Amino acid sequence: MPKDSVRAALLLALLAATVAIPWTAAARDGASQRPRARDAGIVIGNLPTGPRNAIVDVAGVAVGHATVVEGDGVRTGVTAILPHAGDLYAERVPAAIHVANGYGKLLGISQVRELGELETPILLTGTLGVWTAADALVDWQLARPGMEAVRSLNPVVGETNDGFLNDIRARPLQAAHVRAALAGASTSNVDEGAVGAGTGTVAFGWKGGIGTSSRVVADARGEHVVGVLVQSNYGGTLTIAGVPVGPRLPDPAHWRPGSDGDVAADAPPSDGDGSIMIVVATDAPLDARQLERLARRAIVGLARTGASMSNGSGDYVIAFSTAPTMRRIRGQPVAGAATLDNEAMTPLFVAVADATGEAILNSMFRADGMRGHRGEVPALPLERVLPMLRGAGATSALVDPAARDHEAAHAQRDLHQWLGQPRPLEAEVVVDMADRPGADHGGRDPHHQEALQLHASYGGVLAGEGETSVHPEAAQRAADAPDHVGLAYRQPGVAERDHHRPVQHPLQAADHQVTARLADDAQREDRRAVGVPERHGANATSRAR
Repeated sequence: MPKDSVRAALLLALLAATVAIPWTAAARDGASQRPRARDAGIVIGNLPTGPRNAIVDVAGVAVGHATVVEGDGVRTGVTAILPHAGDLYAERVPAAIHVANGYGKLLGISQVRELGELETPILLTGTLGVWTAADALVDWQLARPGMEAVRSLNPVVGETNDGFLNDIRARPLQAAHVRAALAGASTSNVDEGAVGAGTGTVAFGWKGGIGTSSRVVADARGEHVVGVLVQSNYGGTLTIAGVPVGPRLPDPAHWRPGSDGDVAADAPPSDGDGSIMIVVATDAPLDARQLERLARRAIVGLARTGASMSNGSGDYVIAFSTAPTMRRIRGQPVAGAATLDNEAMTPLFVAVADATGEAILNSMFRADGMRGHRGEVPALPLERVLPMLRGAGATSALVDPAARDHEAAHAQRDLHQWLGQPRPLEAEVVVDMADRPGADHGGRDPHHQEALQLHASYGGVLAGEGETSVHPEAAQRAADAPDHVGLAYRQPGVAERDHHRPVQHPLQAADHQVTARLADDAQREDRRAVGVPERHGANATSRAR
């Protein structure tokens, strides 16, 4: 059989073998099906989450978004965080603001620091939309019942710069968008990713956005919830669960799914400049001093993600308590409310650091890639990130099926693209899908049985004793393969010994048996295809390890 025919037949066999691997709606129609970090098996810390793993797990807190996408260049929005459903001006909550790096425009900061309280909802938006958002918030609040005689108001509005994807100078945010975010605020759900204030943001050169997480702290003093919401738009060296994945990922400025070329007009920012807004809510009875201590610990979670906190980054934390006993009621003298003692703060410190880190991951995991004003920003390639984390032992065995299916779909896409590229014929391809997300190492999972091994010989190189020289480009080709693909080859004088690019995560014993059997079957078919007699014995086939 001619070489091209062999290669074509192998590719057709590969396609036939993979149709049983589930493809999600995202793969079919472009709808977002990207998982949250925890759904993909990434668990940050040891504390339990609230029921929604979101800032709204703090009772009374509501979040609303307005997403503004117009034409080719408008990619912005606004996110509203309401501490409680009552009149915030009449029932003010204790609050504090921590500035880790002050390259930003946070309206209302001086009064919050001076008085230690919030009297308006918190708004997040793009940099040049801050003043429109603040003006709209003032209009909204002054129009509420009981505000007729108010002559002063302190709107709190934070921002990050979305000027790569968004035509920021056009200042597209309008008062109607702010009113929509406030009116749509929900206590039961928080949309994440490229929504609201996260519509046009970029994190580590990949698409950033809105993310949220929560933790529950329980001890003899009672049970308290800490919730965090972030607007991620910063850079550094992306690190997940202690694993520095950033240096092992392709350059986001030059990588798109299915493309090796630079399709961005400019490079999305990844050098550290940018900003992050972090909003922390808790039902623990804390005063402004304690809330500032809590806010400072949120930066621990930010640092764990590899943030550089560069000169041009605005890194802010706004923290507040919803505890009814801590509210200042207008017109009433302040009572001596009981607060937690200092010793009780440590579990809350742990909670806010863990929730901040996971909220940041959720902002990136959930965000789809986006094309906008100055170019394109790709989504964080989870199909590459997750195998790295599994290989480092940084993931849980519990993986949501939707997350598994999402990764499998993208892995197949990368596999097909890679196989379709020109490559030296003096190499064998080993495609290892046996240990993809959700695989049961005992072989009980049906998805495990769908594991694909293609031990393909291009151009009949399996002649004689199977020893062949390797084209110098073959080893380089292995370095360019997806993480679930290895390039195996034999060298003269090293009979039957595989030089196999290791899969990013080790296979367990059960997988060895499966992969060996599949490799044996595939190689027999390859030999028949090129007219090579079958060999027998212990070293009859090369096995992927």
